[in-house]
Amino acid sequence: MSDMKLTLASKANQAALLPVLLVATSINEARPTPVISITYEDAAVLEQGDKAVVQFTGVSGSPAYGTENAIQELRKNFPFLNAKDEKLESEWLSQLESYTTLDFKAIDPLLQRLNTHLILRSFVVGYSLSTADIALWGALRGNRVAIGAIRKGSLANLTRWFGFLESLCPWASAALESLTAAAKEKKASKAKETGANYDIALLNTDKGVVTRFPPEPSGYLHIGHAKAALLNDYFAHEKYPGTLLVRFDDTNPSNEKLEFSDAILEDLALMGIKPDRLSHTSDYFNELYDYALRIIKDGNAYADDTDKETMASQRMNGEPSKRRDASVEENLAHFEEMKQGTPDGLKWCIRAKISVDNPNKAMRDPVIYRCNPSPHIRTGAQWKIYPTYDFCCPIVDSMEGVTHALRTIEYRDRNPQYQWFLDALKLRDVQIWDFARMNFVRTLLSKRKLTKLVDQGAVSGWDSPLFPTIRGIRRRGMTIPALREFILRQGPSKNIINLDWTLFWAINKKHIDPVAPRHTAVLKKDIVKATVTGAPAAYTEDKPKHNKNPAVGTKKVAYSGSLVFDQEDAKSFKQDEEITLMNWGNAIVRKIDTDASGAVKELGLELHLAGDFKKTEKKVTWLSSEGQELIPVELVDFDYLLKKDVIEEDDALEDVVNYHAESREEAVADANVADLKEGDIIQFERKGYFRLDRPYAPGNPAVLFNIPTGKTGK
Repeated sequence: MSDMKLTLASKANQAALLPVLLVATSINEARPTPVISITYEDAAVLEQGDKAVVQFTGVSGSPAYGTENAIQELRKNFPFLNAKDEKLESEWLSQLESYTTLDFKAIDPLLQRLNTHLILRSFVVGYSLSTADIALWGALRGNRVAIGAIRKGSLANLTRWFGFLESLCPWASAALESLTAAAKEKKASKAKETGANYDIALLNTDKGVVTRFPPEPSGYLHIGHAKAALLNDYFAHEKYPGTLLVRFDDTNPSNEKLEFSDAILEDLALMGIKPDRLSHTSDYFNELYDYALRIIKDGNAYADDTDKETMASQRMNGEPSKRRDASVEENLAHFEEMKQGTPDGLKWCIRAKISVDNPNKAMRDPVIYRCNPSPHIRTGAQWKIYPTYDFCCPIVDSMEGVTHALRTIEYRDRNPQYQWFLDALKLRDVQIWDFARMNFVRTLLSKRKLTKLVDQGAVSGWDSPLFPTIRGIRRRGMTIPALREFILRQGPSKNIINLDWTLFWAINKKHIDPVAPRHTAVLKKDIVKATVTGAPAAYTEDKPKHNKNPAVGTKKVAYSGSLVFDQEDAKSFKQDEEITLMNWGNAIVRKIDTDASGAVKELGLELHLAGDFKKTEKKVTWLSSEGQELIPVELVDFDYLLKKDVIEEDDALEDVVNYHAESREEAVADANVADLKEGDIIQFERKGYFRLDRPYAPGNPAVLFNIPTGKTGK
């Protein structure tokens, strides 16, 4: 058996590779000498499409492709790991691919089911370790979303089984080290290939890192937030061994909602980001209040009732506030009034006493506490005073053990301020690294301006396909793997550039094209009926949904002598021209009836299946109006959100927003479209890729959103 070889696609994710790798490793460990050689190759050598992440060549020499097939071959050759109930074991193994998804919504019910299955069981099948245990454990161990849920401990039976397997199989660590080394080599190669440089100068990483992503729950995550979240996740979970914190910066009760907190966590999970710890700045309000008292008592802060406009002018001109030299006692008294939320307290704020005329204006006595009587989403009416982000961020970062604060470059001027607070309060240092935020042409990343458009009703909501929110771009048809790839390609560069949407959507096309089922739609406007002589009576045939990927499945295609065409295609036909009916054969145009405007009303075709499609100029889509129910659909397309590439400071939002960015066309589609579910991505041949936003129901057409491909940049 020395010729047995397991080849793993180095570009696949751990959840896909670990099941078969661990099964093979367990077999090698059970033998006096290894019997299976394990190698890593580029995915292209497997030549079996995206799903074939492994290739196993057994004693027969005939390779088995795909995780499930490879494991079944291993079971045949090494039956000592098989459970007595092979049927039940095969059922569990057939679900392995489902456990590789990074979509929390999709994997959560699978974890719940496995948790229930293990209530009275130590093993998945039978009473001893089997291939099913090893493979399922590997799939979960390699999935960052799944393992995050397991380690939380809420799935008690699953957590128990997972820990038991981990202690039972010490050889698993060697397999994980091997896979991690291969993954690091792949990432280094990819970074070099794409120009993204992740070798940034993070100091003191020998003991691991702790990074944090601190969103404010005042809106939905947009693509700029996604970059910050993914980079923090990358450095905590891939570049270095470490911990990722997600901390909600909930210090402004006027703007924050639980709806936004829940949405942010859900969007992070959809991106495959599972924080190791979750916290809120409000968890530390007592400590932050104590630090505010200390900084006042130390003479490093003062109370100020200067009006907003005057304060801004004084800071700009380097002038001191008249309250700057007030006594500690006066400052503490005003702070107490603020804490009580009295009418007098509402007039005051607390400012750090750093500098009046520092060249860096961020150092000119910034506000660190404000009075706000609005109820807080977590603490209710307990507090009437709230720390500013600039004050609480360095303090809580230090308290929570953050080692490296990765922030967008817009905070660069405030970095000395961050350090000043740590020094003034004698707190542990935190290393800061700035990276450029992602700016896109013809879009908005300002949460304030996005909120204004939502409140105006200018868009359907935060999930509008016109919005750069995670929900908006997903609803438009962006896939999470493509989003991750795009953002990680940018790297933590400090260079600020305005990105075009072209590359963004081109990467997405690369992900959807190999798996999007092909369907047909014909526009209703001026639809053209055609009679085909020589055509048989109406019938249907099973055809592949994707000619290059049989795994996508099959669909019913109807054929008959009654067809419908797009007006645009029909107007291009010439008398007696031979055309190709895509996925059927050739036909000759024998009759063209037009009206006074030149629009084609009806066609007469003669089927000519012996014709050579290579010699025809026109390959056209069509639908049979007999033998199937034509499904009404609405095809929705979107232009840019803004009329100009970059919005200027003096631009009025109303003048630059494209309020007519959405367009709709009615069409009919093949009968298979009735079976599509919300979120399905398909291609209407010769019309583009679409995501189903609303499924078809009798009386209500299916609604599909056009997915850009990078050609138009929209």
